[in-house]
Amino acid sequence: MSSMTLNKAGSVAGTAPGSGRGPARPRRIALVPTLTLLLGALYCLLPVVWVVIASTKSGSELFSTFTFWPGTGFTENLSDLNAYRDGVYWKWMGNSALYAGLGALLSTCVSAVSGYALAVYRFRGRETLFNVLLAGVLMPPVILAVPQYLLLAQADLTDSYLSVLLPQILSPYGVYLARIYAAASVPSDVVEAGRMDGAGEWRIFTRVALPMMLPGLVTVFLFQFVAIWNNFLLPYIMLSDDEKFPITLGLYTLLEQGASTPALYTLVITGAFLAVFPLVALFLVIQRFWSLDLLSGAVKS
Repeated sequence: MSSMTLNKAGSVAGTAPGSGRGPARPRRIALVPTLTLLLGALYCLLPVVWVVIASTKSGSELFSTFTFWPGTGFTENLSDLNAYRDGVYWKWMGNSALYAGLGALLSTCVSAVSGYALAVYRFRGRETLFNVLLAGVLMPPVILAVPQYLLLAQADLTDSYLSVLLPQILSPYGVYLARIYAAASVPSDVVEAGRMDGAGEWRIFTRVALPMMLPGLVTVFLFQFVAIWNNFLLPYIMLSDDEKFPITLGLYTLLEQGASTPALYTLVITGAFLAVFPLVALFLVIQRFWSLDLLSGAVKS
């Protein structure tokens, strides 16, 4: 009797009620994909680790100690960076925040409207226009930089904040993502229901479609922010006043001091280390909105 009870208890403990399956087996870890992902993560994180460690070294320690051995000069490096030209580094950081924040916001708005129009409306030449946008995604930015400079020079807008902002408002990749996400997340029945209720097209877009597209637009904003924050070529061509430089171009000038002045390696490394923090903070904040949007979508569905 006791053996039967043990057998029944064992069978109940090893299977779910009513499942009729045997004991759950532990999942096997796929060795090759796991190792590939770990190597990829190591490849991406190794330069970041080097920057973090190198920012703690003084000028003499940077070239005389082991690469991944921390130093004792971070406080001195930070003081020198703050004192360099009366704190121009923070001016560059503010310029990058302006270019990336405002540029990414305007680009996301343009991408949202364009992507929604390409996904919802049927008009002649729609597919051709979308294919042209796809070709723009494949176009290297270096090919467009010189024509953009010539156009803005004709409008007398070079060496201004607008010369960096305007070319980055239209993002072919952002429009592509918005179009794909709008087609997947905005049902045509919902749009037709809004029209039957007497709502205008702009009201349908802002009140109905835009909340549904929000998770995709958050992704577009993040991609554009990172792309503009890291952009070097466009500001290098457009700007000559170093008071308008973004952080990428400003740090480059610390390396190009001329033949009579040595490169300020410790300031460049410390500045690069500090420039990572806004991107990390932005990702952590936006990750929260991603979670909220996904959960709200699951509840609504």
